Amino acid sequence: MHGLTVRWSLAGAPDGTAQALRDYVRDTSVARFTGRESLVQKTWQLDGDSFAGVYVWASAPARAQFVEQLRATPSPVDELVGSGPVEVREWELVGVAVGAEGPLAP
Repeated sequence: MHGLTVRWSLAGAPDGTAQALRDYVRDTSVARFTGRESLVQKTWQLDGDSFAGVYVWASAPARAQFVEQLRATPSPVDELVGSGPVEVREWELVGVAVGAEGPLAP
């Protein structure tokens, strides 16, 4: 599997950005990515200092196509945060363990 992390810094972001991001994910982004072809899973992470989308793609070409699209078209997150991503990192998923409380579900 082929992973991708896209991270935005929240340093200097407007007040209320964290809640705006939560609302965006809940109201728009989950539906935008649910059922997307070639996407295995996407999660969103908010830690106070940054916000990230973490993707697992079924193939390297699908990931590459998404990265190309991301670089060509600003994300709605860019507008909410006030800047583009500080990190776009590709990685390889080498294993998955599902605990007694999983798998993840909406």
